Amino acid sequence: MDLQLQNKVVIVTGGARGIGEGIVRVLAAEDAIPVIIGRNELDNLQLVKELEAKGKQAWQVVAELTDPASAKKAVDAIREKFGRIEAVVNNAGVNDGVGLAKGDYEKFMQSLHRNLVHYYLVVHESLPDLIKAKGAIVNITSKTAETGQGNTSAYAAANGGRNALTREWAVELLKYGIRVNAVVVAECWTPAYETWIKTLAEPDKKLAEINSKIPLEQRMTTAEEIANMVAFLLSNKSSHTTGQIIHVDGGYVHLDRALANA
Repeated sequence: MDLQLQNKVVIVTGGARGIGEGIVRVLAAEDAIPVIIGRNELDNLQLVKELEAKGKQAWQVVAELTDPASAKKAVDAIREKFGRIEAVVNNAGVNDGVGLAKGDYEKFMQSLHRNLVHYYLVVHESLPDLIKAKGAIVNITSKTAETGQGNTSAYAAANGGRNALTREWAVELLKYGIRVNAVVVAECWTPAYETWIKTLAEPDKKLAEINSKIPLEQRMTTAEEIANMVAFLLSNKSSHTTGQIIHVDGGYVHLDRALANA
């Protein structure tokens, strides 16, 4: 399907690895211009150079998004480079395990800045351009806001905030024709997930247990599957879709887990 994203400048935070990388690759395949904002220049450049070698357009900006000045500087650099910003995909974040019993105020607030506050900052700084373009915003969020996970109070709270901002912005930006949606991730196979699973005593057994609880095909969602939904939501093919929190999770959150073993 031609999503008509050619030459659209799309910010993707945390776009060099994991789900963000999947999103950047799909956008580049659609001939959009994904612009990675991330803190690791080597990772950023590696993906940009790979895409350019394939004849695709991409760019990157190094920023520490927990710092408001750095977030503003990054968006300003993109505006100066391209003269426009037509979409934002908020993706950067980490499940950092700041829980209730083992956490503290400082760690909790740091986690909110790592996982929620920069969603606001990047969109706030990009808003004049998004208004001009009648652009689109997609927020990547996590099942933890709805299901809980245990020992991750800050990350769960941040994702609840991401969902709330999605609905709030969809309302506030109606008058500009800007659509705002969220894609909820449950169990998605990424390098970070692989690193975590390998820390466990019996990683293969644990992975098989997790997969067995995913109703559709008893497998994890891929980054590409998340990215395909994001690209659709950014495109005019979803021109009357806004304020939606869409689960791309093989039915993990809402379907009866008993179905996985049926």
